[in-house]
Amino acid sequence: MAPNDVNRSKRTNPYDDLQVLTLVNAAGPVTRYGGSCLNPRVLKAMEEATHSYVRLDELQLAAGRRLAEWTGAEAGYITTGAAAGLTLGAAALMAGLDVDRMDRLPDTTGFPNEFILQECHLSDYDHCLRASGARLRTVTCEVMASVEGVRDSIRSVLTEKTCATAYVFRTNDRGVSLEIWVRASKSMGLPILVDASVRLPPVENLRRIPATGADLVAFSGGKAVGGPQGTGFVVGRRDLVESVLLQNQDMDVNAETWFLKDWLTSGKLQRPSTNGIGRGFKVSKENIVGLLVALEEYLQRDHQADVARWNMIIDSIAADLKEVPGCALEKVFDPGGPYPVPVCIFRLTDEARLSLVEFVNGCSSHKRPVLFEEGPLEEGYLIIHPTCLSEEDASELIRTVRRVLALC
Repeated sequence: MAPNDVNRSKRTNPYDDLQVLTLVNAAGPVTRYGGSCLNPRVLKAMEEATHSYVRLDELQLAAGRRLAEWTGAEAGYITTGAAAGLTLGAAALMAGLDVDRMDRLPDTTGFPNEFILQECHLSDYDHCLRASGARLRTVTCEVMASVEGVRDSIRSVLTEKTCATAYVFRTNDRGVSLEIWVRASKSMGLPILVDASVRLPPVENLRRIPATGADLVAFSGGKAVGGPQGTGFVVGRRDLVESVLLQNQDMDVNAETWFLKDWLTSGKLQRPSTNGIGRGFKVSKENIVGLLVALEEYLQRDHQADVARWNMIIDSIAADLKEVPGCALEKVFDPGGPYPVPVCIFRLTDEARLSLVEFVNGCSSHKRPVLFEEGPLEEGYLIIHPTCLSEEDASELIRTVRRVLALC
């Protein structure tokens, strides 16, 4: 059962007491609108998890084994979203298992801290990397560049401070492919951190992206996966995932009684780290369990049935609004890239007597606001994303669009 298939009329609404309006979410499982809705099995697992105490480092190691099994990576770790995974991943690539470096971050004086990435991959989310103390250097690559061409570009900005490269998937594919980038980076001995927060669906990417040879990959858990909104996960090289753990856990421990004291006796670590740069990214036991259950269900879902349902919703919206004066709709697959998600491109025509901004504000001012994906608003259109819409929501969206356009 999809998270948004539950009949809303049969549920109590805690937001009423707070006088907070619930939304018709046509933007997809984005953070600012609450991500995805948790299904009953996820909620039940989280409720059961809250009644016991566990060592979080033991729980994370167990969860990591499950993530490794599902993704084909050496190890995994659950984070507070993909953004935290990027900060912790960058910290791991700079510090490794050097406890002194861990304790100093984000001060990187005296050790490599530069990440090389394609200029077209820069965005506001760069702060996730820079928060660790990392510094970014960019290169420009032709889309069809060869491994040798990318290697030459990387070499042009390589310094003694370079520690890794980064690759960023966004809603629009830009730059050379991940496979080319990984091969070029590996040929120069540089590890790779990948931001794959928007690369689910398709479900195959859970294995395909780590299989490219990327050293750490960050995924979102609170979007398509359907886990708690404040979760994500990183998978990759075992030593780097262990560094992530050490920089995220509560490290107020005694060396002789620590659960991971064999990491000391084996010589892996000189001493326990102190509370690291990831202390503010702590993940609750409930969220760890919830994310694992959600990811297990995501792997087992009938993804073709999901696509069929999304097509039905988009088709019904397009059909109902087709003859409405003032708007034009075009059904496409998500224009951001190779996602198996049908969406509607929504534009206003010359018949509309209001601007696109006025239309958005009109739809969002109702008792149950209707919100769209506004990323391309400045380009003159909106996106209607079906993954968080029920049939009831789709009907409400149609009524609201008709009402707003009729009033202009």
